[in-house]
Amino acid sequence: MPARVELPSSDAAYLHNPKPAYPILSRKMGEQGKVQIRVLIGVDGAALKAEVGQSSGFDRLDQAALATALKWRYRPGTRGGIPETMWFIVPIEFAL
Repeated sequence: MPARVELPSSDAAYLHNPKPAYPILSRKMGEQGKVQIRVLIGVDGAALKAEVGQSSGFDRLDQAALATALKWRYRPGTRGGIPETMWFIVPIEFAL
């Protein structure tokens, strides 16, 4: 029987991850959208690497989401109860 895999998480209450800062120019220009960031989460819950998986269509929003995802803390994923480095998709939405 394969070991049970539990994916990382960014929404555990104790993590206190702040919302991303909405870029001022994006706000003025009415830019909004959803960005999906692929984040490599280490065994300690830190983001080791991140990249834009799906763009919002606005580079400023994508870059703000990327910077935010890299600063956040995560609950690491586990395999058979043992923390393991793994990729995780983080959706970040910018809405006015």
